[in-house]
Amino acid sequence: MELRHLRYFATVADTCHFGRAAERLHIAQPALSHAIRQLEDELGVALLARTTRQVSVTPAGEFFLAEARHVLAAVDAGVRGVRRIGEGQLGLVRIGFTGTAAFSHLPHLARALAQRVPQVELEVRADLLTAEQCDLLRSGTLGIGVLRPPVTGDDIEFRVIEVEPLVLAVPADHRLAVEPVVAMADLRAEPLVTYTGRNSVVHEAVARSCRDAGFTPRRQHEAPGTAALLALVAGGLGIGVVPASARSLPLAGVVFRDVAGAASVELALAWHRETRSPVVSTVLAALEDVFPPVRPPSEVRR
Repeated sequence: MELRHLRYFATVADTCHFGRAAERLHIAQPALSHAIRQLEDELGVALLARTTRQVSVTPAGEFFLAEARHVLAAVDAGVRGVRRIGEGQLGLVRIGFTGTAAFSHLPHLARALAQRVPQVELEVRADLLTAEQCDLLRSGTLGIGVLRPPVTGDDIEFRVIEVEPLVLAVPADHRLAVEPVVAMADLRAEPLVTYTGRNSVVHEAVARSCRDAGFTPRRQHEAPGTAALLALVAGGLGIGVVPASARSLPLAGVVFRDVAGAASVELALAWHRETRSPVVSTVLAALEDVFPPVRPPSEVRR
């Protein structure tokens, strides 16, 4: 039994006429009649009752017609799905986010993709440092990374989508909380809550800002991520220097202030140079409209 036999039978059953069914199927009527006889011979039962005036479906044919329609519908759905996967319109994309990017950029990203590629499913991993994301992109565990350059390895491509300054997070009752802008040098004597990871791009940017201001930071406490860091600041255990996107994490007892003389950090979309996933390519193309590069396309780096 071939799939064409099911289509032929369903068409004859729908039209109750071999001639019209043959026209609809774009085949000769004798070939259609022969195919139906083959199907009936294989099943060992008559599916159609034929007279010189009409064609009707037998009780066995009614049952088989329902089953054939289920099979044909499933096959058609499978064909459509495969084609959409090949076009990058259907599938799963695993996206990694660094630090506060999950709070500041994920909502906009998810909403935009839901509008542009609604059948693409997202799986999100958050609080991943850049080096870890590069490893996961390389292994294929992640399809796209939202990370802070520089990246590790020549096989990781990226384009910068935002350059954000570092800002100060202080307890609401701190003396610097009343200042609209704070100089980096004003933090010289302050206990600092820093990021735990020495591979953190933000950690290095904070340390560099302190060196450029002429002092070594007084590291009082460490936190594995921005949410924990801000909680320690709210508890009065020190001040923090964090990316401006941390403002998307409002926390009672913490205020943010601009810092003169502080470094900036970049945020980028990253992917493996040799990715062959159509859905990853489609998502990257959609995100180019959502998060245009802050540099011309010729400056997309590897």
